[in-house]
Amino acid sequence: MADSIQQRNPSSLAGCSGDHLEPRALGVCFVTLGCKVNQTESEALGQLFRNNGYHVVSSTEKADVVVVNTCTVTNTGDAKSRQTIRRMVKAHPDAFVVVMGCYAQTAPGEILDIEGVDLVLGTQDRGRILELIAQVKQEQQPKNSVHAIWDAKAFEELPLIEEESRTRATLKIQEGCNKFCTYCIIPYARGPVRSRIPENAVTEAEKLVAAGYKEIVLTGIHTGSYGEDLGENWDLARLVKVLAQVKGLHRLRLSSIEPMEFTPELIDVIINHPTVCPHLHIPLQCGSDAILTRMKRPYAVKEFKELILRLNALLPGIAITTDVIVGFPGETEQNFRESLETVRSCGFSGVHVFPYSKRKGTPAAKYPDQIPNKIKEQRVKDLMQVARKSQEDYVRRFIGQTVEVLIERVSPEGVAAGHTRNYIQVHLPPREGKTWTNGELVNCVLEESFVN
Repeated sequence: MADSIQQRNPSSLAGCSGDHLEPRALGVCFVTLGCKVNQTESEALGQLFRNNGYHVVSSTEKADVVVVNTCTVTNTGDAKSRQTIRRMVKAHPDAFVVVMGCYAQTAPGEILDIEGVDLVLGTQDRGRILELIAQVKQEQQPKNSVHAIWDAKAFEELPLIEEESRTRATLKIQEGCNKFCTYCIIPYARGPVRSRIPENAVTEAEKLVAAGYKEIVLTGIHTGSYGEDLGENWDLARLVKVLAQVKGLHRLRLSSIEPMEFTPELIDVIINHPTVCPHLHIPLQCGSDAILTRMKRPYAVKEFKELILRLNALLPGIAITTDVIVGFPGETEQNFRESLETVRSCGFSGVHVFPYSKRKGTPAAKYPDQIPNKIKEQRVKDLMQVARKSQEDYVRRFIGQTVEVLIERVSPEGVAAGHTRNYIQVHLPPREGKTWTNGELVNCVLEESFVN
């Protein structure tokens, strides 16, 4: 294997002009699976490589380094990660291959057994990636650089992402989760809660605004737990209040927050700071108390509904999206009907529906009363019908109203697309005399709805 590393890392000198060789800029490509946090971390590492003379290239271009950022949220995620690793090794036989992310953290040995992998990172030490690549090249031996996730004590700072598109930026403020829901592997892959030092979060937000970003999205593995490990009375509400006052920031959007984490202080900040977008993602996971208990979710359906009613009363028109798992072990037809009714009654602006997928290493994977796939598939269809109607009803409330749209992309034909503050996707036809531009804030009247 040592020889194969040497053979797959030729000199960076390529091409010639006259009698001398011109150095070729090194290329790195990222293939990212899974969640938005993974995407954010890949983009930050892309910036780290750029800062050190690399060009970030697509997976179809020649690359000197290939980084596969893996997902392990389901067994299917593991399989897809392995397939992707093998595909990239085959497509880039001369590249140095790094595998990182959640699957790498939980099963580094499986990955190192894949021929062609040179370095395995987990969900720590990503900032040392260039140092570790150099070490493996020097030692000529594939390396497992994953260490116990529960030893992690501090939030890992990664480079500020500097892109040409100045629309929406993601600001990661938190890592890890301490909750251990019975279906979830993420605490084992991401470790304990580690919060970003507030001064660092604010400094990055200020830099993003200075770079021209109009909207910042706060994200993390368990965002609502921000501050649990900091002391000094820091929590998510206090951080949001500080960030909402960053000069020049037009929008601050919050990512997923658990229902039990909406403190009076957080609700007050959301309601009273106009910079904070009226759009919240609050995971329900199931609308049946019996199943919530089996999932080890620390709330009841009644409490969830009361939170939704309170938010709607305090901020009419607020968009609330959610996640729902169907076919959890032991879910009876009655339990599922209860879940359907809960979703109907909450008036969500969007629902992400997932069939339960066994994840080895979690308690739920060992439950004896697993639901057949055929039943899960039908329940997904039934819930999706309810979800689509809920979304249609929400969007139609805004037809005829003037809304602010942040332009995120413009087609070659001049059609613009973007989102409102409450996260309704809007398409704008070409305008005469002047093309739309990314990052532009536009007021327009919503005319018709097209909900898929």
